[in-house]
Amino acid sequence: MFEELAIHRLVKELKQAFEEFPDARAGQNTRYELMDAGMGAFSVFITQSRSFLLHQEDLKRRKGRSNAESLFGMKKIPSDNQIRSMLDPVQPSYVSPLFRVIYKRLEDSGVLKGFRSHANSLLFAMDGTEYFSSKKIQCENCSHRELSNGQTNYFHSVLTPVIVQAGNEHVISLEPEFVTPQDGKEKQDCEIEAGKRWVNTHGDFYAEQNVTILGDDLFSRQPFCEALKNKKLHFILVCKPDSHPHLEESVAFFPGTARQGR
Repeated sequence: MFEELAIHRLVKELKQAFEEFPDARAGQNTRYELMDAGMGAFSVFITQSRSFLLHQEDLKRRKGRSNAESLFGMKKIPSDNQIRSMLDPVQPSYVSPLFRVIYKRLEDSGVLKGFRSHANSLLFAMDGTEYFSSKKIQCENCSHRELSNGQTNYFHSVLTPVIVQAGNEHVISLEPEFVTPQDGKEKQDCEIEAGKRWVNTHGDFYAEQNVTILGDDLFSRQPFCEALKNKKLHFILVCKPDSHPHLEESVAFFPGTARQGR
């Protein structure tokens, strides 16, 4: 009952956000509402189905009514391709505030308390991932890399901070930060620039939540560390010996840290 109520509250807030989506369509090309496209995209995570439309049609055939109507309040169900074409022009910033809403809900309900670790800190793991890659399809926002065979690989990537806890297989997603072409050609530069933007945008709020930022060796560079320190955020970053030779030499002088003993 509690989970169903929570979903209904979230659906209501999602609809409010979708109402602010800009609609670039004109003329008679408005068979489906943006609200239906937005709810269709979100509900995939609830139904765990590869095709939302087929899943809903099957439900309606077997039970007489789909949960697209009952739970999500959708008037018409667009296809996967229609959802993509309607939502692609919408900037991610239109849904970013929902991450903060969900975070506060999880805090108020006590869920985040169960994720807190040493010193009552929440651990935020930062890492980048690619969510699109092609040698043929590209857009003006694509990053690209030259392959050894002379071809060009076009891709989109994003920094995805998540709340983690040792021994817990579940994570909680936080506001993503999308990597842009101007961030740099090297993976390290791109992720660090995106990381600094995330810290500058969200650091003040999360610094008050007693969080510790976790990152791999790509993030253990002065610019990113300074951004974290400026926002008074705790952090634990991996430092590999070959990328931090001076730090490796300094650590080697400490008692009990000889290379064969570490």
